[in-house]
Amino acid sequence: MSSRIEQRRKKRKWPKWLAGIIIVLILAVGGYAYYMWDKLSDTLETMHNPLARDDDPDRQKELKKIFKDNKSVNVLLLGVDERPGDKGRSDTMILMSLNPKTDSMIMLSIPRDTYVNIPGRGMDKINHAYAFGDVALSVQTVENAFNVPVHFYARVNMEGFKQGIDAIGGVTIQNEQSFSQGGSTFSPGQIHLNGNEALNYIRMRKGDPRGDLGRNERQRNVIRAAMNEAASFSSITKVGDILGILGNNVKTDLDQKRIQKLFTGYRDTRKSIKSLEVKGSGQTINGIWYYAVSQDEFNRITSTIKDHMQEGF
Repeated sequence: MSSRIEQRRKKRKWPKWLAGIIIVLILAVGGYAYYMWDKLSDTLETMHNPLARDDDPDRQKELKKIFKDNKSVNVLLLGVDERPGDKGRSDTMILMSLNPKTDSMIMLSIPRDTYVNIPGRGMDKINHAYAFGDVALSVQTVENAFNVPVHFYARVNMEGFKQGIDAIGGVTIQNEQSFSQGGSTFSPGQIHLNGNEALNYIRMRKGDPRGDLGRNERQRNVIRAAMNEAASFSSITKVGDILGILGNNVKTDLDQKRIQKLFTGYRDTRKSIKSLEVKGSGQTINGIWYYAVSQDEFNRITSTIKDHMQEGF
């Protein structure tokens, strides 16, 4: 009899031990989640770099309404090569238009030599806008040239781009031609790129039959592959590394709440991406080579982006 009572007591103890273990696990996971959330908040605060125009209350009301109504959002991605003593130029300019109603995105690659009017500076290469007036002038120049709104920007140091590709384990892309660049060799077909290889891959221009247009296409392909990798990334062991890379190398006027909104409400737009190219021709003006674009072509780009923004609304 006493042995049976003892057995029942032992049986009753297991649920208590099990409950204790579960509580410890919940506290541990919750503590880690809190730690990561705190790290994320710190990183986003470091990344946040609003422009002077963000002080305008009317602009903030407009942006609030855009997110409330889940309307299309345009983000200008600037890839900047910074060197010691030189803040660099925006060698990569991609305007991304995200439509959450149709779960689709347009990626417009802007050739860096595109001949445009830079406000306050006159006609020049579009990537010089960054050298003249940093991000603010780059945004203003793109808005004026293509007559579409740029709601937000993200400026990425290309060294950080390389580190970021390594942090997510590299990217796999389909390569169309054989070439070498910066000590890396690329064969046709499906290839996997680490950070340094990815940077060399998107930098090559002179050996491409399409010149800057071919380079822009490779940039879009790598960015698309990186977005897909990042969306499915699940290694919590490297989250801290990734946050460190972002904080040191990315600046944006998106605050934490809006980044969260983009992640939850706009992330599926990456599943249907349409590439858009600016058609033009090389032209030498006063001894300097530019990429000349007709007004009809600017109008075509404008109509395509605005039509995409309105689809489903």
